[in-house]
Amino acid sequence: MALVSVSELKSQLNLDHDLDDALLAQKIDAAEGFCLSYLGGAFPDPVPIPLLQAVLMLAAFWYERREAGALNGNPYIVPFGVHDLLQAYRAWVV
Repeated sequence: MALVSVSELKSQLNLDHDLDDALLAQKIDAAEGFCLSYLGGAFPDPVPIPLLQAVLMLAAFWYERREAGALNGNPYIVPFGVHDLLQAYRAWVV
């Protein structure tokens, strides 16, 4: 089950149509997978708000930018702030 709903992502994106619901669900799944990989483990239960925000930000970013791109010559894969939101919950292995 997704941590955030398509409805929540549509609110984040300010969308008022159902045309892209399947694509939005795919972006949520991809964002959750990225966050899990970065964290190095499962999401805590209950899921902290910063982790939900990171998933929303990442899914919205990937929805709005469907291909790799650059801003002022700098490539961006993940929007600013996502790593910062995830950092405190990362499982460090030594």
